Amino acid sequence: MKTYMRLCAVVFGLMMTALCVVISIETILRKVFNYSLEGVDELSGYAIAIGAPLCFAIAAIEQSHIRINLLYMRLPRGIQAALNVVAAGLLAVLSLYLLFFTFRTVGETRLFGSVAQTPWMTPLIWPQTVWLIGMLVFAVPVVWLAVRVVLLAIQRDTNAIISNFGPDAVEDELAAELSDLEART
Repeated sequence: MKTYMRLCAVVFGLMMTALCVVISIETILRKVFNYSLEGVDELSGYAIAIGAPLCFAIAAIEQSHIRINLLYMRLPRGIQAALNVVAAGLLAVLSLYLLFFTFRTVGETRLFGSVAQTPWMTPLIWPQTVWLIGMLVFAVPVVWLAVRVVLLAIQRDTNAIISNFGPDAVEDELAAELSDLEART
């Protein structure tokens, strides 16, 4: 999973770096030479639509989604495990819905032969197909993680659920903060 996450991060990083270079060149050309590269805004929209699912996959794999850890860590371990199972399941449902929505959108685009209403008039089937691949890149690890956490829940392995699907090293971090607070007082 870490290799998958790193690959998503590299692809996203390269894509955003290339986009920043193109935007910088376009800005310099527009300001200095009064010349504009048409379609940079179109590329930006495609990059965001494709890059967001890659970032979603990274957040899911690293369990770095938003959670109120101070409250979470004070709950009984059984409730922590139950929250992890529910969160993994809901995220899997969301990722599958987004994948379905994207698949349906690409199908409609293909059916109607839609093109972007921009200077490039890009046939939308191409960027939307890459968007579909991005959503698949998001859905696959999320569903895989949800299946793993549900299997652990069936086995009633609360400790494995919490250690594998809880916030990484939050206990250590909170313990260090509490130690610092106690040392100051």
